Amino acid sequence: MKNQIAIGCSSFYNRFWKNIFYPRNLPSKSWFDFYCQHFNTYEFNGSFYKFPTVRVFNNWYNKTPESFLFSIKVPKEITHIKKLKDCEMLLNDFYEVCKEGMKEKLGAILFQFPPSYNFSKQRLDNIIGLLNYDFQNVVEFRHITWWNDEVWKTFKDNNITFCSVSYPNLPVTIFNDFPLLYIRFHGVPKLFHSSYSTEQLHDLNEAIHSKNGFVYFNNTASEAGILNALELKRMHTK
Repeated sequence: MKNQIAIGCSSFYNRFWKNIFYPRNLPSKSWFDFYCQHFNTYEFNGSFYKFPTVRVFNNWYNKTPESFLFSIKVPKEITHIKKLKDCEMLLNDFYEVCKEGMKEKLGAILFQFPPSYNFSKQRLDNIIGLLNYDFQNVVEFRHITWWNDEVWKTFKDNNITFCSVSYPNLPVTIFNDFPLLYIRFHGVPKLFHSSYSTEQLHDLNEAIHSKNGFVYFNNTASEAGILNALELKRMHTK
């Protein structure tokens, strides 16, 4: 990807989107195919809940268009349970499955840490020491202590992207000076539900002009996510 923003959602199997995005008579088994006709990327969150296999990723690879890109979320066993402790082999296995399963359709690798995971120098060093820099690594924090100059400088020095988030009670900052621009819209004030206004999306579109990366809408507990993604895509492709 060079000077290209890929816009998509963090889920697709959504009954709220029927008659709004998915045609009334379209069977649910065809929803992802329809999604791929309108978007060129998908943030795969299923790997967060269940460690993926090459076979599963090959299936996703085979049913998407040639230019499609997946961003893959790291399993919660690594980020939430072990919190990067004693999981070097597990993380290496995950990287390998992503590489072999998604091939050239692999976009970013997303590490999302829990709100309880606050900043410490040891934790920062642990992240730097464990990540595989052959991949496009993106790290999302949900504790405000990570919003600091030491983290940002260390990430830039090691080619890691600090994830921009729209999340209740976290700073609304679009970080566009990291290797990738990677933004996740989770819904504010109501997490996973709230929609973003046309004005907010217009300001976002101005901020991401001529950048390289991904924008995903995770406010998918309602129809908001798909409507926001479609509106931003229309703005960005004008």
